[in-house]
Amino acid sequence: MVKLRLKRCGRKQRAIYRIVAIDVRSRREGKDLRRVGFYDPMKNQTFLNVPLILYFLERGAQPTVTVQNLLKKAEVFKELPPNQMKLN
Repeated sequence: MVKLRLKRCGRKQRAIYRIVAIDVRSRREGKDLRRVGFYDPMKNQTFLNVPLILYFLERGAQPTVTVQNLLKKAEVFKELPPNQMKLN
């Protein structure tokens, strides 16, 4: 099963997070399938590769709660067909 989740990067006390599609069994810094965006909580910036995120969501990838909140804020779920809205 594939999840969309955050992967911690950056230095100590200055974390930024990559949003990645990753196998459920992998650890947080494990090998990801694809990078689909990033989130910088210090500057409150988010970059999302929306077509790639929609690709993974249509094929059954489940976002974690934090990633789901970021996607809702960016209104990504409005671009999904109504029958694809299987969220946690």
